[in-house]
Amino acid sequence: MRSNLSEKEGFAALVLRLRADGVSDKQMLLAVEQTPRSLFAPPAFVDQAYAPRTIPIECGESMEGADLALKMLHLLELEPGQRVLEVGTGSGFTAAVISRIVERVVTIDRYRTLSKLAAQRFSHLGFSNIVVETRDGQERSAQEGTFDRILVTAAFEEMPRTFAERLVSGGKLIAAIGSPDQPQMLVKLTKIGSRFEREDLFPVRFQPLLPGCAAVL
Repeated sequence: MRSNLSEKEGFAALVLRLRADGVSDKQMLLAVEQTPRSLFAPPAFVDQAYAPRTIPIECGESMEGADLALKMLHLLELEPGQRVLEVGTGSGFTAAVISRIVERVVTIDRYRTLSKLAAQRFSHLGFSNIVVETRDGQERSAQEGTFDRILVTAAFEEMPRTFAERLVSGGKLIAAIGSPDQPQMLVKLTKIGSRFEREDLFPVRFQPLLPGCAAVL
């Protein structure tokens, strides 16, 4: 287990890097400070929990580097009272941070193992406003309704219109667009009435969004 001192040092170093990139969202940073990232990292990588590098996790998936994860949350412009959909639960860290700010989080993953482990972490930390589901993230549940914010930690080959339509007016979606073997761009879509404004943010490299639930794991 990472010591409290190392946890504080890792968080402090992360804050300095984020500020250098123009990210100084006090509400979000407080939520991160209250959510020890080392609890979401595999034991072999606990010392790198706050590093900018990608960390491998179960099921052949990965945990985005701390810097990228928090830049995406900053760009979502999270506010109290919002409903947020996250596609790609992974370790559960981003859903945990989001849940400290907003009213409700629905997080989806195609791997049962990842969903189960994330749910255990949420329970251990006392979160009660996160719904964890194992299902195809591209399919819309009749019960889920619409969202103020959507975060997809996977890449689409073209504009994810079906996801954008789940947004309320004024809602925002963050996702990557581009094929697996081509440059990808992280984009922000803002819904204004029946149209969408697109803002290209910066290059990223994500795995493509795969259909269905994983047959194994």
